[in-house]
Amino acid sequence: MPSRPSRRLALVLVAAATAVLTACGGTGDAPATVASGTGQGFPVTVEASGGPVTIDSAPGRIVSLSPTATESLFAVGAGEQVVAADDQSTYPAEAPRTKLSGFQPNAEAVAGYSPDLVVASNDSNGLVAALRKLHVTVLMLPAATTLEEGYRQLQVLGDATGHHAEAAKVVATTKHRIDAAVASVPPATRGLTVYHELDQTFYSATSKTFVGAVYARFGLRNIADEATGPAKDYPQLSAEFVVKSAPDVIVLADTRCCGQNAATVATRPAFSSVPAVRTGTIVLLDDDLGSRWGPRVADLAETVARTLAARKG
Repeated sequence: MPSRPSRRLALVLVAAATAVLTACGGTGDAPATVASGTGQGFPVTVEASGGPVTIDSAPGRIVSLSPTATESLFAVGAGEQVVAADDQSTYPAEAPRTKLSGFQPNAEAVAGYSPDLVVASNDSNGLVAALRKLHVTVLMLPAATTLEEGYRQLQVLGDATGHHAEAAKVVATTKHRIDAAVASVPPATRGLTVYHELDQTFYSATSKTFVGAVYARFGLRNIADEATGPAKDYPQLSAEFVVKSAPDVIVLADTRCCGQNAATVATRPAFSSVPAVRTGTIVLLDDDLGSRWGPRVADLAETVARTLAARKG
């Protein structure tokens, strides 16, 4: 079992911390929600976490330092405008993944791609100020904490890149798929408890996170909401806490990084008594789906729905 969070988990926690600081005014920025411009051509002004951002013409050289932004840019039809993406942008396969770090961004390295727009989820290393000195437009879109924030970010990226209509369609389709997934689940599953596992050290996510908001749509009660500690939204639980909480549903977002599955969970001490293990209600989730707030949230919802619909007991 790893003694410290994985790099993937570290990225999740940093993004979450950035969102909290922004929402609380800790960076002097506006709240971590975004509202799109009119989408009626350029110039266009969109609202991001640092306030209004005006984009004079359709960007042709976009650098994405956020895996979620990369997915969203491609989803709204701006993929061909992306010339570089950070080292964690694993989806889609055609994304121009580079060695650029979104975790600890280097403004000079980013500027080397001659971008006319940079999209990022955090302002580590003074990224925004450094790029502004180089007259590079920066769109800061921190981690969403609600589905609506995620939808708004999709629309902002569409407006900022000249794909207003495409973004609106992606948002509508995503909403429809999530609604359908929720409707497909038997009413008896509402009120069940859920444990979301980020890694084997029992880091989890509360209802105040984006993934937690998805579980709330299904009427699930999150056991992490009862946890205490310094990381309020992404607390580190313990095996004892999870077993005592007796979750009806377990979601494993560490299947790829850490090789976790229903069998490995069942072999953990005392986990054989956990209702989710006894009924086989264990959601095997692609790691990235548990930490990104783009259009593939619909995939997350459908994966959860399939497991809940098949639940016995």
